[in-house]
Amino acid sequence: MQIKPVTNMNTKSYPTTTNSSSASSIFSPPGNTKPTQLTSTQLTVGETVVKMLEDMGVKSAFGVSGGGIGPLWAALNRSNIDVLHFRHESGAAFAACEAHFASDRPVVVFVTTGPGITNALTGLLAARGEGAKVILISATTATGNRGRYACQETSAHTMPISGLFTPGPLFHYATIVETGDEIPEIYRRLAQGLSQPGGFVAHISIPTPMQTTPCTGQYQPGFTRGELAPSEDTMAECVRLLSQEPFAIWVGFGARGAAAEIRQLAERTGAAVMSSPRGKGIFPENHPQFIGVTGFSGHTSVLTYMQSQPPKRILVLGTRLGEPTSFWNPIMIPTGGFIHVDIDPEVPGVAYPSAPTFSIQSDIKAFLHSLLTYFPHRPLNSPTLPQKEVPEISLYTDGLVRPEVLMFAIQQVMVEGSDAVILAEAGNSFAWATNQLCFSEPGRYRISTGVGAMGHAVTGVVGAAWERNGKAIAIVGDGAMLMNNEVSTAVRFNIPAVWIVLNDGRYNMCAQGMNLQGFTGVDTEIPNTNFVQVAKGMGAEGIHVSNESELEAALTKALAATVPFVLDIHIDPNQPAPIGGRIRSLIQQGAIESKGE
Repeated sequence: MQIKPVTNMNTKSYPTTTNSSSASSIFSPPGNTKPTQLTSTQLTVGETVVKMLEDMGVKSAFGVSGGGIGPLWAALNRSNIDVLHFRHESGAAFAACEAHFASDRPVVVFVTTGPGITNALTGLLAARGEGAKVILISATTATGNRGRYACQETSAHTMPISGLFTPGPLFHYATIVETGDEIPEIYRRLAQGLSQPGGFVAHISIPTPMQTTPCTGQYQPGFTRGELAPSEDTMAECVRLLSQEPFAIWVGFGARGAAAEIRQLAERTGAAVMSSPRGKGIFPENHPQFIGVTGFSGHTSVLTYMQSQPPKRILVLGTRLGEPTSFWNPIMIPTGGFIHVDIDPEVPGVAYPSAPTFSIQSDIKAFLHSLLTYFPHRPLNSPTLPQKEVPEISLYTDGLVRPEVLMFAIQQVMVEGSDAVILAEAGNSFAWATNQLCFSEPGRYRISTGVGAMGHAVTGVVGAAWERNGKAIAIVGDGAMLMNNEVSTAVRFNIPAVWIVLNDGRYNMCAQGMNLQGFTGVDTEIPNTNFVQVAKGMGAEGIHVSNESELEAALTKALAATVPFVLDIHIDPNQPAPIGGRIRSLIQQGAIESKGE
């Protein structure tokens, strides 16, 4: 599948002269100075930042323009970075998150002042939670105009500086560029963050006049970081603990770069393997040692294993074991405790603080290389392991489409019939896809279980398809599709993303969940929407599916399409989604109807 390349209006090179700021103005607000004429070879601060991003491997920038970011936006358009103009900043941020996972490269989000920044925050919070590498470039109000009610003023007078423009839970690194002399330090911080394992989300904000100011700082490209690996003493203790009795392996998304090593360890030792919802496919789900997915919409076969054949210890690789992965279920605690490996030393022990935990800070791949070196070969003599249930499917010739039948068809046509990436949206889409779809390789399935924002997959699919230069498919609900889709952006840049819309006229996870929690009379309905008409109105293609006999042909057509394509599936809203574990967790936390006297 070939995607039409972006063609910018401006040429893809840095000019030898810059005259965007050379014209004099009859009005110069206090605190602003007349822009300085550049020399023939001097770059502005904005151009230097863009060149710096190129040197760091950035190939794509997603965002929404505006007056405050204008000079930097123009510099991006003159660069070798592909610039995609989105319809909403949050969509651009979600797309950047998924573009990173599709390419393993850092991706830029560009926004203007004020609401341009705040609109992007949910997508950036998701990128932080998912472990993506994303750099936000924004504009701020000029120093002399701060506090003077500037248009979309972005300053300490109008916005919380702490957290938005400083490091914290949202950004690993954030700063406002006040002088060009800061560029070398900014480069060092960005290069250091991008070179380390795991995610890195940064925010570089540049006042509008500073974007066209001659840059005085010089940075030196190139930064490397050594691999974080465990010590020999740590490995010796780990081998001792795992050699005593049978153990299991719990695989999370953070272990996605070590799929081959995980399989080698499992087959060498006979260990049972389970995965978090985000870890689906890292260990093949059709492997006889795979017992199922844990947590949200997971498989009962995991609980069967933990009750009937409990391991002495569990080797945890790259998962936080948070609520979506474990529901903090005490059944999942082995008698000998956890050996928990993560690049972040703050992760082990948090989800299960009372469980014995041997914590190892390490890159997962480096840890497994060491473990396989020390670990003795064992014959494969493990008992028969429980397997997840595979439902029998028969098609109905009339009536609405059952979600489990849709998942069966997606498995046959799109999972097994292509190499497309599948994204599932928060809600019942996530529940059905996680529970029913089966992947045998890493990188094919993407969900967000931390932030879990609606609108993530429905916009992220555009970034995934763009960066992999091929098909990406989003399984979404009608509520998410109405909330924030980027079909128009996909049409503009000829990106063959596919949206499979579970159209049931309601927020159905809310409807089903509230009913299970004992709440009645809660409005979750959505007026009927013709998503094919909406798609065609934006220049995409689409098709309705009203019964199960139409599924295979419709999915095949969408997979073969070379343009953005929307499948409007009339789904049966009464089929109970596999969300029982989530509802039980909510009830245990007190989310239940209170019965009065």
